[in-house]
Amino acid sequence: MNGLGVESAGVEIGSSGEIIVDQDFRTTNSSVYACGDVIGRVALTPVALAEGMAIARNLFAGTENIVSYTNIPSAVFTTPNVSAVGLTERAAREAGYDVVLYRSSFRAMKHTLTNRNLRTLMKLVVDKATDKVLGCHMVGEEAGEIIQGLAVAINAGATKRVFDSTIGIHPTAAEEFVTMRTPVAE
Repeated sequence: MNGLGVESAGVEIGSSGEIIVDQDFRTTNSSVYACGDVIGRVALTPVALAEGMAIARNLFAGTENIVSYTNIPSAVFTTPNVSAVGLTERAAREAGYDVVLYRSSFRAMKHTLTNRNLRTLMKLVVDKATDKVLGCHMVGEEAGEIIQGLAVAINAGATKRVFDSTIGIHPTAAEEFVTMRTPVAE
């Protein structure tokens, strides 16, 4: 935090320039709290908002809010969108999971009428032992919107069986996430 002078208030700065905080976002000066990009955790606006709300609730509502940094959905709003929540295949394997992968490529019906060959790619990463969906990934139109909904399922611990038992909205790209039935070759 170059130039802010927070050190003069007894606030410790880390080796990367981040403000050091505990799980309640309290700095080394117990009267000073910090959240968002300055603490060097996850530099996303919704994360900073969650951190700020946790501080407010803990201080003024007397709750014990803890921000979870797992399964944070993210999106890159390019054309096409790229979005994901949960573990990648590589991260799941590195964490020791025996994974089963499901992939789908989808062409929206509206593109068949316009002769555009735009496709959407979707992928599920599933733990073979528990059937738990560890990650959802998508490249295509509205990926951020679709993955946001799937983030709820991931955070709730949904299994592939739950995905399979969900009736999809036809014909949508999102439907593909609940109709992937055959794992891809490892």
